[in-house]
Amino acid sequence: MNLNISNLGKFIWKSQTVPGFGFQQVRNKWANWLMIRDVKRRRMSAEHFLERTRINALRKNNVLPPEIRELADKEINKFELNATPMRINNRCVITSRPRGIVKEWRMSRIVWRHLADYNKLSGVQRAMWG
Repeated sequence: MNLNISNLGKFIWKSQTVPGFGFQQVRNKWANWLMIRDVKRRRMSAEHFLERTRINALRKNNVLPPEIRELADKEINKFELNATPMRINNRCVITSRPRGIVKEWRMSRIVWRHLADYNKLSGVQRAMWG
């Protein structure tokens, strides 16, 4: 059997049923283009992390002469905007919802509650009174 890489891209995987999303066809593992953009920003931020921290240390060092600090300012401006960690947005890994994220699981509160109700999250127990 001859497997061609171009043919593998034509397969369509089915995602699991998720609250808010029905049974749908998915071509990649990200929920939508907003999630793809966020992943791209995370990768770029991780790639340039060491360089950016070194240059920022030069910029904020008051002992150095102002000429060197100005050069560091110019260097930091050469980076792409998506390389800054401030542009990273926490999103739900399942639905790509930007608000109400439970940080420990990286899920929105809605999906987290649904999975917790059906014992799909280890270490989570419903609160009980009385």
